[in-house]
Amino acid sequence: MRFKVLREELLKAINISSKAISIKTPIPVLNNFKLVVDDKGLTIVSSNNELSIVTRVPYAIKGKTLLTDTKNGGTLVNAKLFGEIARKVEGSQLTVELFDDTIVNVSDGRSTYKLNSIKVEEYPELDLDTTGVSLELETKVLKKVVEQTAFAASTKEQRPIMTAVNLEASDGKLIATATDSARLSRKQININKPVKFVSNVPARTLIEVTSMMEHEPTINLSFTEKRATFEFGNTLVISRLIGGEYPNTANIIPKTSNYYLVANAKELLAVMERVALLSVERENVVKLTMSETAVEVSSKSAQIGSASEPLTKFSFNGDRFEVSFNAFYLMEAIRAFGAEDIKIGFIGDMRPFVLKNDKDDSLIQLATPVRTY
Repeated sequence: MRFKVLREELLKAINISSKAISIKTPIPVLNNFKLVVDDKGLTIVSSNNELSIVTRVPYAIKGKTLLTDTKNGGTLVNAKLFGEIARKVEGSQLTVELFDDTIVNVSDGRSTYKLNSIKVEEYPELDLDTTGVSLELETKVLKKVVEQTAFAASTKEQRPIMTAVNLEASDGKLIATATDSARLSRKQININKPVKFVSNVPARTLIEVTSMMEHEPTINLSFTEKRATFEFGNTLVISRLIGGEYPNTANIIPKTSNYYLVANAKELLAVMERVALLSVERENVVKLTMSETAVEVSSKSAQIGSASEPLTKFSFNGDRFEVSFNAFYLMEAIRAFGAEDIKIGFIGDMRPFVLKNDKDDSLIQLATPVRTY
């Protein structure tokens, strides 16, 4: 095996492939990239058993030559070392050549590295089948869905199902839901294909996939009972789904509210950030005190002190009302809207409250109050 490749193009492929490399893998051979040169170009394969990525550097793109001086073949090379070499050498091209099935020579014409390698046959056979219920989306649409929901998924492994984003398609709509039980984000988009499926995709996978997409206009998604595939540009990502039944969240979003606060999102975020400086010992808890004439954000710490600041741009409907919550959670929810104004509807003390934007009803968020004494 041999190839000469533009370093910037190799780095793009390595950055994508590295997302499926895990230092915690119980299978040592999966700490390697599988490099294969064939008539289609250079293919890099990586996997951690939960996530597999196949990405290709073709011989040319739009008339620009990326790959030259090739000899078909394959090998396994340590992913971390190979990636670090590609990042730190200064040449514009890298030449990679396999000797005696045991040594990979990597050079940019100035620096030269000889890496121990493993025969390509030692790599586990991966199932790269992309059949299943399929759907094509604009990449910008999928990115928006992920940005507005995945942050609300749990990062704790005690309840694996809560680390997923639940994707449910039916009746020409795709609904994405994420919750960690303290907050919830629900995004709905229209789709042109009459497909029907329910899949619990790891939120981490969706975040990684959307970070890989650069200039590709569309992405093909495919779902079976146990896995999801994402195909875009020269890359294929295969992810295991999270087993189990996702919590029934459809009926926990209140239909009406007794109190409504409409605030300027930018001001509310800035005020909460300042006031939350004194709330670290109580997990970023701040309090909103609201009436028709004044709205104040405050925090209090027995060890540090207290802080308060009023809002100047708001409208509030209802009797005087107070609620405490995790400021970090609410700030993430507000940022997800990307809107000028935010509308928050409250039912009553210790009841979940709803965040909306009247100009976009495709996104609804739910937050849970925190009891304070």
